[in-house]
Amino acid sequence: MPVFIFNNQSFESFEHNKLSYKMLIICSLIMFIILIKLIIKHMQKITPNLWFEGNAKEAVDFYVSVFKDAKVLNISYYPSLEEGALADFQKSMAGKVLAIDFELFGQKFTAINAGPEFKFNESVSFLVACKDQDEIDYYWKKLTADGGQESVCGWLKDKYGLSWQIAPQNMDELIKKSGAFKVMMGQKKIIIADY
Repeated sequence: MPVFIFNNQSFESFEHNKLSYKMLIICSLIMFIILIKLIIKHMQKITPNLWFEGNAKEAVDFYVSVFKDAKVLNISYYPSLEEGALADFQKSMAGKVLAIDFELFGQKFTAINAGPEFKFNESVSFLVACKDQDEIDYYWKKLTADGGQESVCGWLKDKYGLSWQIAPQNMDELIKKSGAFKVMMGQKKIIIADY
């Protein structure tokens, strides 16, 4: 006779313990439903898509190296020329990386590997809320390296032209202090001790 194990208790056959077997199935289904609901609840509904000029892989490798707890989730590729699916302006991209899904601190992004049609500008930026001055200094140095540009008020552009705001987590408190706005306007990198 078959033996089933449930809660460290064995029973010889589900025919003798149909109620226990049914409870096992019901509990499994309930746990599955709860798991699905949790996954749906925590799914990110909006994913920023970033357009890069043929260097998406290089850019994603850079971001994954700068940000702790970062990872590449998926890479997709343009079809080959033989498949005949590419528009004329895409033919130079045949077989190359099309898009890379990646994650920084749990935030998902998609890097699109494309042409020169679109450029980043300061109208969109990503805020990195830093716990202290050391973290501000770290991200400032990493993101302005190799051709990145400092701006004002904690803003910068990285070497790919993407804008970032590197600020302390408590900036909303610091800015309420007397004279804080003037201090901020005079800074490039935010120096917490100046507030």
